[in-house]
Amino acid sequence: MGLPFTRRVLLATVCGVAVATIYVAQPVLAEIGSDLAVPEADLGWVVAAGQVGYLIGLALLVPLGDMLDRRKLISGHLLLAAVGMLVAATAPSPVLLLVGLAVSGLFAVVVQTTVAFAADLSSPSERGRTLGVVTSGVVIGILGARVLAGALAAVWGWRSIYLVLAVLLVALSVGVLEILPADRRGGDTSYGEVVASFVHLFRVPLFITRGLIGFFLFASFGTLWSGLALPLAAEPWRLSPAQIGLFGIAGLAGALGAARAGRWADAGKANLVTGGALALLAASWSASGQATWSLWLVAVGVILLDFAVQVVHVSNQSLLTAAFPHRTSSVVGGYMIFYSLGSAVGATATTTMFATAGWAGSAVLGTAFALCGFLVWALGRRAVPAQTPGDALAVDESRDVSGVGKDS
Repeated sequence: MGLPFTRRVLLATVCGVAVATIYVAQPVLAEIGSDLAVPEADLGWVVAAGQVGYLIGLALLVPLGDMLDRRKLISGHLLLAAVGMLVAATAPSPVLLLVGLAVSGLFAVVVQTTVAFAADLSSPSERGRTLGVVTSGVVIGILGARVLAGALAAVWGWRSIYLVLAVLLVALSVGVLEILPADRRGGDTSYGEVVASFVHLFRVPLFITRGLIGFFLFASFGTLWSGLALPLAAEPWRLSPAQIGLFGIAGLAGALGAARAGRWADAGKANLVTGGALALLAASWSASGQATWSLWLVAVGVILLDFAVQVVHVSNQSLLTAAFPHRTSSVVGGYMIFYSLGSAVGATATTTMFATAGWAGSAVLGTAFALCGFLVWALGRRAVPAQTPGDALAVDESRDVSGVGKDS
């Protein structure tokens, strides 16, 4: 039975709003620093607090999705994330702001539980299509958060951003209970066993291969989006933060155009399109790297990069959830650890590279990350013989995961 459109949209919206809680601070850091008297050198902690909470949640909370009713789990995590947003919105001091953001980041891992639930609610023939729609919500949340934050802050101040997100999270918590079906589980698996199974994933070839591809994929993504403002704010453009934020719309167009990736995955082409998309990712930097003289080329590069990232991201999750049907929460959460680490590496490396070699150096860095991802994909194909999805499912059903990597 197919997943109804209303449920797909709800799941995508949950992902978009939840992930936005981590990224909305980026365009209003200056306002936060001025209001709470945070030194410029310490403003990075405002963003880092949510990321730290998120990483902890990936390891400790996401595995709960393999043992509890995910409808109730998603609803509960949304409410707790709303509490964090409310604390951040009313924080009278930097410390309480960081606490609120860390709490929200911790429970923002509801995104991964939601993606896993969406995969399980879908029939095998439409799993990729569903993941394409739901993960599009994630990309919309990441890119749209910047636009939303800028607009709200300009009218009502930075605190209004967190108040609006708190209200949306509460509303979605209620909607999840009303619209999504119950997710009854046997309850015969302990938390310790689920965590042990989660750790074991890091010894499975398919998981490691797709995780490393995800790491380099989002390192390249982070290199662009964490560094692009630097050349655009400098000569000869001297664009304002609002103008720079408009490039997020170009990225959004590329990401939405990749909704087709889910259909390719359903057609059994996930591994093939991964290689093509990684090659496109590397090529996109030849356009994005021209930020010092052509804004049109930058826009083209942004569209191509976000298209490629979405294609690979959906393909990775489609393959992994098909190979581990009884541990979708754990496998998606584990994969997203690679995602988070890659994003962090790209974000920190691009500013250092820009300071020493300009935007051309950042473009070389982003290209290098993309080519490393392509190399992992190529070596994974050569090292491991092909296997049908049905065989991967059979391996997981028997609980012998030693050979799952053959699907790569």
